[in-house]
Amino acid sequence: MTGSADGLDALLDQAVRLREAGHREEARVRLLVLRERFPDDARVAYQTAWVHDALGLEAEAVPHYVSALAGPGLAEDDRRGALLGLGSTYRTLGRHAEAVATLTEATAAFPDDNALKTFLAMALYDVGRAHDGMRLLLTVLARTSADPDIVAYRKAIEYYTQDLDAREDTA
Repeated sequence: MTGSADGLDALLDQAVRLREAGHREEARVRLLVLRERFPDDARVAYQTAWVHDALGLEAEAVPHYVSALAGPGLAEDDRRGALLGLGSTYRTLGRHAEAVATLTEATAAFPDDNALKTFLAMALYDVGRAHDGMRLLLTVLARTSADPDIVAYRKAIEYYTQDLDAREDTA
């Protein structure tokens, strides 16, 4: 991180290191202070959301994720992480439609991210779109698995992602 007003970058780095070292509550306290001092800083909002999620305080994480994603200031990897965090947090909280909307936006923005697709598949299941979720998971599996048993059936798996109800002609 580069230098910033009032040493924000150094303070943010310290809080992140605390979280990474397992001192999550101390990191949370520091990040909440930083949020008060720098309410418009997307990086601070994202890290505050993350630590709340890590502590199992999902409902408290949501407004920080929303704030982090509301404007500019996040690096692409952090934006991806914030979208995944918000989507999965909505899902955990039973806010399934919001989870689908957030994760759909995320997969459109980051189409190669298979973690996002996996969380979207779970959210689709939650809203009664199991077919769509299964199709998405099978696509991820077929494209990413190195398991020899999956590789041997990759073409068949890919075929069924197009029509899960298709049956092989037995005549």
